[in-house]
Amino acid sequence: MNIHEYQAKSLFALNGVPAPEGYLAHNATEAEFAMRRLGVKVAVVKAQVHAGGRGKAGGVKLVKSPEECAAVTEKMIGMRLVTPQTGAEGKIVHKVYIEAGSEIDKEYYLSMLVDRESASIAIMFSTEGGMDIEEVAEKHPEKIVSVLVDPTVGLKPFHLRTLSFAMKLSPEVSKELHSFVEKLYKMFVKYDYSMLEINPLIVTKQGKLLALDGKMNFDDNALYRHKDIEAMRDFAEEDPREVAASKYGLNYIGLDGNIGCLVNGAGLAMATMDIIKLNGGSPANFLDVGGGATKEMVTNAFKILLSDSKVKALFVNIFGGIMRCDVIADGVIAAAREIGVKVPVVVRLEGTNVEIGRKMLMESGLQLLAATDMNDGARKVVEAARKG
Repeated sequence: MNIHEYQAKSLFALNGVPAPEGYLAHNATEAEFAMRRLGVKVAVVKAQVHAGGRGKAGGVKLVKSPEECAAVTEKMIGMRLVTPQTGAEGKIVHKVYIEAGSEIDKEYYLSMLVDRESASIAIMFSTEGGMDIEEVAEKHPEKIVSVLVDPTVGLKPFHLRTLSFAMKLSPEVSKELHSFVEKLYKMFVKYDYSMLEINPLIVTKQGKLLALDGKMNFDDNALYRHKDIEAMRDFAEEDPREVAASKYGLNYIGLDGNIGCLVNGAGLAMATMDIIKLNGGSPANFLDVGGGATKEMVTNAFKILLSDSKVKALFVNIFGGIMRCDVIADGVIAAAREIGVKVPVVVRLEGTNVEIGRKMLMESGLQLLAATDMNDGARKVVEAARKG
């Protein structure tokens, strides 16, 4: 789950992580009042959307008076912000964050994320703050240092020294950085983050470190422990299909293709997307109904797939181990009869109760294309999608 910058800044404040003061505004009047309340000569108007690259897209503006702050906010609210992370469709700006301007002496990049391969928390630090970290990694990899922290042991002084020595920081900045990273690490563990990024992390001309930005992603599986964090979820910033899927306990991620996929098991779902691509098609989603799916879950999954106007064909690919093939068949039939199916549906069933499931589909009266194996199913669904 992602949150907005203004929400991230509120969590920084609660946990003693220094950041500039700021206020949320939903219109020009609130923005003008926010700058007057800050009492600064320079403020920053920041569009609040779940995407990086806002500055390059016109979503971050410096203002030098409350009146200018109001005028800039008036233009920014309602604009469609298009960044590399939003895709061509962009995102509508509904609110802005008015933040006190800072006298910047130096910019850094700092992030923490879960490294599943090493079962560690990876801390990345770079002197190239303000730039996309992907660009820095490609052009100047020597300017990035990372350390792996075993969560069973925790953050130690040698981790902090590694960060500051590798980047040749001054003793004064190193001392500030060590304190900053310690607070950030405690937050990371406390709130079950999967990723926490500050870009840029600045040193002011007064020698203080400030989090000028804050991007946070939380482990969805741990949200039951953090109801206050869960309450920050902004459904307007999420794909409506993904929101609907989460209500039914489905693992769904929307993609840009035109072949809907209904699969059980994350590994099989990824293999299904791969084999569709191998046959020249493009998957419209990742969808894992899981091993314990009910008829209702399958029915709702089918509805979500069919609600996507880009979908030209569906591929139901089930290997019934824990998940029984007859339950899948029952859900597909129920959904098809309730809402109607106007696109070709290719079905490949194997495993527990496969013969019962196949018989149910055959006798349902639905126009279904049977597949003998995964490759046969992928080939048929790609062909069906091309024909429209």
